[in-house]
Amino acid sequence: MDDIQMRMMELSYNGYYCSQILLMMAMEAQGKNNPDLIRAIGGLANGCGFSGGPCGTLTGAACLLSMYAGKGSDDEYSDDNLTYMLRDLGEWFTSTYGSCYGGTTCEAIIGDRTEMRQRCGAIVAETYAKVIELLTAGGYDIAAGK
Repeated sequence: MDDIQMRMMELSYNGYYCSQILLMMAMEAQGKNNPDLIRAIGGLANGCGFSGGPCGTLTGAACLLSMYAGKGSDDEYSDDNLTYMLRDLGEWFTSTYGSCYGGTTCEAIIGDRTEMRQRCGAIVAETYAKVIELLTAGGYDIAAGK
């Protein structure tokens, strides 16, 4: 287990959800702290507010990509690559997990919740690695931010 996985496990044990863990990892890499953002992103957990909707790891990862490549103020523009990175993320997630679990909803992935911690932990770690891969390919440095 590497340092990234250990930190993710620590965050999970401290009560953070998948979407929050993804953003916290990136914020920590940048040396930043934004509790408001982390609280807000928690709304994506467990299928968008515990509704059984899309996996919070997928939606959190999409937010993470947008944190680097999206528009955040009047004087900024979204990176043209954002659409492609989001599409690639969605296709990868669907082919990797959707095909394995019969869908990309939180409900489909965790099923009866018996293997939730192990299953979700692996998905969060692998998805974070995929986001880093997409950002790196797009010319972003995870530690530098936008």
